[in-house]
Amino acid sequence: MSPRGAFLDHALANPANAAVLERLPDLGVDDCWLVAGCLYGPVWNALSDRPADAHIEDYDIFYWDPDTSWEAEDRAIRRAEALFADLGIVHEVRNQARVPLWFADRFGGPYPETACSADNIGRFVVACACACVGVRPGPAGGFEVCAPFGFDDLFAGVLRCNPLNPTPGRFAEKCASYRERWPWLAMAEE
Repeated sequence: MSPRGAFLDHALANPANAAVLERLPDLGVDDCWLVAGCLYGPVWNALSDRPADAHIEDYDIFYWDPDTSWEAEDRAIRRAEALFADLGIVHEVRNQARVPLWFADRFGGPYPETACSADNIGRFVVACACACVGVRPGPAGGFEVCAPFGFDDLFAGVLRCNPLNPTPGRFAEKCASYRERWPWLAMAEE
């Protein structure tokens, strides 16, 4: 099986991921992806002989809307609350076009302009596929996968600092969080 296929099999073994992905088109937003921990966590859980949904803290959903008002994003958040209410999950829905507006206040530095959600998937703190992954329903069935750094580090459990992330100082903090849940992960020696 290809690394992409193995990744999807593990990610979809988490029933909440499968349900969110099935409903994602009903959210009614453009360029919409399920991203990050809810996707890489099931891979590490499988490699740790744990249930697919163990240690999944939340379900991040990225979308892209040129309307960067808080009111527009809040409407998407409220639609998601209704759409996913029965799943019993914590989800975070964010318009990626808005990230440059609030990032400096929250993290102390600027966030460069981007043109689509996939650009932001590639800017997570940890560069390995563990964080820089996204999945969405494909236009003709199946799934589209965004994994700008590939899958090798994900399956090897290697955590590598992302040179595209504007907050490299958070790398050690994120690695510590991951290693609390999956102690066998290793930080890359660069």
